[in-house]
Amino acid sequence: MKKFLALVLSAVMVLSLAACGGSKNSDSDMAKIKDKGKLVVGITDFAPMDFQENGEWVGFDADMAKAFAESLGVEVEFVEIDWDNKIMELDSGSIDCVWNGMTLTDEVTAAMDCSNAYCNNAQIVIVPAEGSEKYTDTDSLAGLKFAVEAGSAGEKEVSALGLDYTPVKSQADTLTEVAAGTSDAAVIDSLMAAAMVGEGTGYENLTYTVGLNSEQYGVGFRKGSDLCAALNDFFKKSYEDGSMISCAEKYGVQAALIAQ
Repeated sequence: MKKFLALVLSAVMVLSLAACGGSKNSDSDMAKIKDKGKLVVGITDFAPMDFQENGEWVGFDADMAKAFAESLGVEVEFVEIDWDNKIMELDSGSIDCVWNGMTLTDEVTAAMDCSNAYCNNAQIVIVPAEGSEKYTDTDSLAGLKFAVEAGSAGEKEVSALGLDYTPVKSQADTLTEVAAGTSDAAVIDSLMAAAMVGEGTGYENLTYTVGLNSEQYGVGFRKGSDLCAALNDFFKKSYEDGSMISCAEKYGVQAALIAQ
């Protein structure tokens, strides 16, 4: 009888250890993405970081995300999200990370585990080129009606200045608003402004004027995610072997790149 009880207890201990091991494994984001064979990346339409070309998501962030996924032995899936809901999307598990020229604000770093900063950026005011010389500082912006992306760093800056604004779905939509004359001005990322506004772009009649701040981009993961350290290692190796720099040059963001 004693021998039988000892065998039962041994079996229980083995099962308990196995359960603990399984629980630990299930808490690993790395294990989860390898089990499903893909890394799900939350993005918005935001050139030159993430945008569609011939039906495929490309851009500096998109290309780096593809390379990171490949280094892990998985595919990448891009999911266009409502930027204002990025934290909820991440916490719910519908995406594995937010990788879309995301400013490392206090709100973001409190809610996510974030990668090392990889690009410098600023929030910048966009207005019609005609008459743009009137806008030289923040005081000159009073009375303008702004379009800003909901939940963005641009919305935060405009709100802090007490300016009149309307939140829209994406930064691309803010440019549409100004071009159509339904808003007087927009606030977008300086990297996007360089790619989409002015001569030779789709918004030749718009220009950028006042800079509102300086900031840095990072990639966000769920709190406690082991993918964050893996991405930092990947960034370091990619910078050292030159592939990160080459990718930045391809999309014209090399001047903003931060050494890893």
